[in-house]
Amino acid sequence: MTSSEEYKRQVMKDLAKGNVESADDVSSDPTKDYQNFDDFAQRSSHEERRQLFRQSLNHDSIPPSQMEPELQKAIAQIKPNERDDVARSFFKHLKQRGLDERHLEQQLSLSTHDSNRMTADDVSKLAAFTYHNHPDIFQEVLAEQPGIMKFVSNPLVGAALGAIAAKWLGGRK
Repeated sequence: MTSSEEYKRQVMKDLAKGNVESADDVSSDPTKDYQNFDDFAQRSSHEERRQLFRQSLNHDSIPPSQMEPELQKAIAQIKPNERDDVARSFFKHLKQRGLDERHLEQQLSLSTHDSNRMTADDVSKLAAFTYHNHPDIFQEVLAEQPGIMKFVSNPLVGAALGAIAAKWLGGRK
């Protein structure tokens, strides 16, 4: 019997037993078992992160009053060059929606619209604005720049990210 036939037979047995575990639920690839957040951020694909953040960061489940202080703390802790990248990414996506950097600078009372010179407070304001008004862009930027999430500590926000943590660690027991 070929391995392909064995595989099909095993799948049919699993289905007959009611084993409906999908590839989305648990990674069967041991190389995808992430050791920690940094490992996840470095080795996961952009699409994998996008999917996880979309599933776990439901805008309705985490009120802005809980998310904003967390964003402020997290952005203050990331490296300045990473903060620049986060700001640049927010501006890029918001510009695609027709929001100009200079207009956002005025509207949000930012010290500058130059992402290289923005303070942590400026990036926090930009992140909070995006979280409130464009949650899909917020999730996309997190997928592009996952370093922010490493510093989130609020229990409510952390609970929403519990599913992501399980994925980071590959569902190890």
